[in-house]
Amino acid sequence: MPFLRYHILLFLFLLVFFEIFAAAVGYQRSLLRSLGEGNGQPDYAVDLNSTTFDSILKESPASFAVVEFFAHWCPACRNYKPHYEKVARLFNGPNAVHPGIVLMTRVDCAMKVNTNLCDKFSVGRYPMLLWGPPPKFTSTGWDPNQEKSEIKSIDDARTAEQLLNWINKRIGSSFSLDDEKYDNESTLPWNATDPEQIARAIYDVEEATSQSFEIITDSKRIRKETRAPLIKFFQLLIAHHPSKRCRKGAAEILINFDELWPLHLSNSSQNASTSYARDVTKSFPICGKEVPRGYWIFCRGSRNETRGYSCGLWILLHSLSVRIGDGEAQLTFTVIRDFIHNFFMCEECRRHFHEMCSSAPVPFNTTRALVLWLWSSHNTVNERLMREEKELGTDDPRYPKMIWPPKELCPSCLVSSSSKSGHTMRDWNEDEVYKFIMNYYGSSLVSSYKDGRVTDRIKDESVDDVITTTHAVAVPVAAALAIALASCAFGALACFWRTQQKNRKRKSSN
Repeated sequence: MPFLRYHILLFLFLLVFFEIFAAAVGYQRSLLRSLGEGNGQPDYAVDLNSTTFDSILKESPASFAVVEFFAHWCPACRNYKPHYEKVARLFNGPNAVHPGIVLMTRVDCAMKVNTNLCDKFSVGRYPMLLWGPPPKFTSTGWDPNQEKSEIKSIDDARTAEQLLNWINKRIGSSFSLDDEKYDNESTLPWNATDPEQIARAIYDVEEATSQSFEIITDSKRIRKETRAPLIKFFQLLIAHHPSKRCRKGAAEILINFDELWPLHLSNSSQNASTSYARDVTKSFPICGKEVPRGYWIFCRGSRNETRGYSCGLWILLHSLSVRIGDGEAQLTFTVIRDFIHNFFMCEECRRHFHEMCSSAPVPFNTTRALVLWLWSSHNTVNERLMREEKELGTDDPRYPKMIWPPKELCPSCLVSSSSKSGHTMRDWNEDEVYKFIMNYYGSSLVSSYKDGRVTDRIKDESVDDVITTTHAVAVPVAAALAIALASCAFGALACFWRTQQKNRKRKSSN
């Protein structure tokens, strides 16, 4: 009888285990689209679910979004995936050819967690594609009978070519599936005279802030003598960064600063490896992880080596300077000077900046004085680089260095200019320049940024809905739970079996 009872228990255990495992496998199969179905190729389209749908779309820097509603069991959906991915790789991910324009996403309606979401958008066929501004997907659903809606159905998109043609007609672009990164000069609609362009730079300010933090941790420059300048820089970010995400992230880092970089550790032992740096930036993403990172929008150059981080860092400094009060001007100048001196890795750039700081008309008693000094210094740098890049042929033909602001953006800023002995003399109306900069790097910088709607993510949200920010791969938690449960159950049964064996031996010996 004990032997029979053991087999019954074992049978029940296996039955429960396989039911759990089957559910886990079913869940895992629903992830195959995001995992590239085992071919080793990452997906570009961002997988969304009912938990992440609103947050990802709200925080997207893209002007438009495509949402594909599909079912993982649908053969037509599997066959359509390569077509959708061909288009998605143009717009999504760190190697996007045309970033910041269209966010390509997908929702698996076969997952029960997404049932209500798919019903909200009247999904009646697979695959079904909808187009619209990202925030519109979060504020309302979609009904095919609705006459006036900014969300549109994409009906003619059976192939990658047809889908891209539909997008091109919709936004007046001429993108091609053969476009490659930095080889196409129409990467972004760019017009230096368009004041609305700066609104896109808020995402580059976040990118520059994140990259600065990565450089600091990677380069092992946090030493006893650099701790104070870094702490002051974080304090400046917490108080005046234009992004709520970055203010919050900087505060979390500052709270944990002594644990991350203990004062008693020697220079050789702290930040000992790049893996440590990755752990820090992963555990404390300074500007959050809601928005995919790794590419530039406003600061993108026509070549990989132009613009980017240096452009984003300048905009960060300008955006900080316009947000301080008069009583903070001198302290802000000192914090910026010390940050560049200790943590900017370009040796020549650091030296030039230090020279400009040494000749600055300190102390700065007003916000205006600091704003105009930083503006003048930036133009001094641009003027020097214009000459050097022209001589060496290293300038960006699409984004040449210029004296800021151009007359088209601020007609009243430049009173007159004249050339003498190869040098251009400019007479600026500094009152007009100050008003322009305060608006350009102040209110205009965040005019299209959904800062007020940034939601504090619940830390204990269900882990099966967590996604990565780059390729949005969901975590197959059900499989892990099944294995864990199986291990516990198997251990209990093994213990029970050993007890029965010992009892049998005792009985036989008696």
